[in-house]
Amino acid sequence: MSFGNNLHRSLLKRTRSNFTAYLLIILGIYFLLSKLKLIPNLIPMLFDWWPVILIAVGLSMLIRRPSRGD
Repeated sequence: MSFGNNLHRSLLKRTRSNFTAYLLIILGIYFLLSKLKLIPNLIPMLFDWWPVILIAVGLSMLIRRPSRGD
C-alpha cells in the first residue's frame, strides 16, 4: 500500500513541476512576442480583469479538488 502512495506522490510532484516548466515557457514566449510587437500587449487588460481571473482560478481549484473520501 505504501508503494502505491509513494508512486502517486511522485507522479503528482512530477506533474506539478512539468506544469510550472510549461507555464514559464509559455510566459517567456508571450513576453518575447509582445516585445517584438508580433502580438498585442495583454498586460493592461489583466489589470482591469484581475478579480475575474482570481475567481476563475479559485473555482477551478474547488472543482478539481478530490473529495475527502478518495
